Amino acid sequence: MVERVVPESGRRRRRPTKQGAVLSERMIVETALRLVSQHGAEALSVRRLGAALGADPSAIYRYFRNTDALLLSLADELIGRAQEGWEPTGDWRADLRAIGLRIHASYRSNPQAALLAAHRTTGRAHETRAVETILGVLRSANFPDPLVVRMYHAFVDQALAFAAQDAAALALPQAAHEADAEVWHAVYGKLSPATHPNIAATFPLLADDMCGSGYPFALELMLDAMAARLPAASVPGDGSGDRRARARRPANRA
Repeated sequence: MVERVVPESGRRRRRPTKQGAVLSERMIVETALRLVSQHGAEALSVRRLGAALGADPSAIYRYFRNTDALLLSLADELIGRAQEGWEPTGDWRADLRAIGLRIHASYRSNPQAALLAAHRTTGRAHETRAVETILGVLRSANFPDPLVVRMYHAFVDQALAFAAQDAAALALPQAAHEADAEVWHAVYGKLSPATHPNIAATFPLLADDMCGSGYPFALELMLDAMAARLPAASVPGDGSGDRRARARRPANRA
């Protein structure tokens, strides 16, 4: 695709598509997400997208300068969906848990798109709002800014790494997915205590746990580690430490 994006004001008099709809950036993104979800990464082409929209493929140039710009918009849409309906509670730990689980769920619900987008930095509205929100949750808990930045980095990377890994597993053909699951019983379940005592001792628990995602527990471990680094004046989770710290500041220090 070539660089000839048309400003919003220049798009308004476009003719409807064959389905009678007027193209918009949001319609293109939602259609692209649906195509990728149904047919995989190869569906992200101007030709297939134009056919699905009932529009000339060249019309997409008016909204996205190239396929990478479209991909970044898909990534930003997944981030936006993770934020829909979220409201802060004032409990930093509960808020981070909810944000992390929402990110993970959003990518798992669109595994094919997650494979394309989980590692990208969009710089778009949904992503910048998410960054601002997470930093705000950490700063409101009274963590110092240098630690806030490192915690933010670790928190987001953990959520996206698990999301990408779990999305990759979900995107496998059903036969491959079932074969991978069967390995735990066909191989690990038959290992001898004489040669693999730790696997044999934990196998029933191991096989059961490996059927799900490790992210929720990994997230709790991260939140525990964060709480251990709270300044001494702060109380984990309820925000009161931040309020007490502000109350103790001299009046001339805003």
